[in-house]
Amino acid sequence: MCNIDQQAVPVSLSRRLRQGSQPRVLIVMGVSGCGKSTVAQLMAGRLGWPVIEGDDLHPAHNIAKMSSGIPLTDGDRAPWLERIARQVREWEGTGQRGIVTCSALKRKYREHIGSGSHDVCFVYLKGGRDDIAPRLGQRMGHFMPATMLDSQFATLEEPDMDDEVVMVLDVNAAQDHLAEQACAHLSGLPV
Repeated sequence: MCNIDQQAVPVSLSRRLRQGSQPRVLIVMGVSGCGKSTVAQLMAGRLGWPVIEGDDLHPAHNIAKMSSGIPLTDGDRAPWLERIARQVREWEGTGQRGIVTCSALKRKYREHIGSGSHDVCFVYLKGGRDDIAPRLGQRMGHFMPATMLDSQFATLEEPDMDDEVVMVLDVNAAQDHLAEQACAHLSGLPV
């Protein structure tokens, strides 16, 4: 299904991910404009898993606030994160697999969504402001203005490579290659 090309894309697997089995749920995470939606769709196509666009789960109030260039608070994010966590629990409860896109910027958000389960892996699309700003500036039809990128980076708490179930991918690689490498590394884990 997926082949590992060791020299192409820098991929880092956390200690907890390496010590566990293949996750059943993937949360493709990162700041706005890092490529979450595209990479999630590409991975879903390779894996044959359903994918849910996390932005579609935002309450209308959140979308209006972000569209106006106002950063969300933890209180604003709470109902959105609960919808995502509920979907994850549903998949886990029925033995299904799936992918959700979600910025998951803070550790406490990831803890809420994944509940510490080895079955939930966060696929972090990592890049710096200089890597992501040009993409965000070219994106059309999205409610998040490019001016909000600084607030995203200010909120971001990068995943802990010892304590969280996470795979880190470098956003500077081609998105189809990122998806291929992510799938390959996941398929290399024990079932």
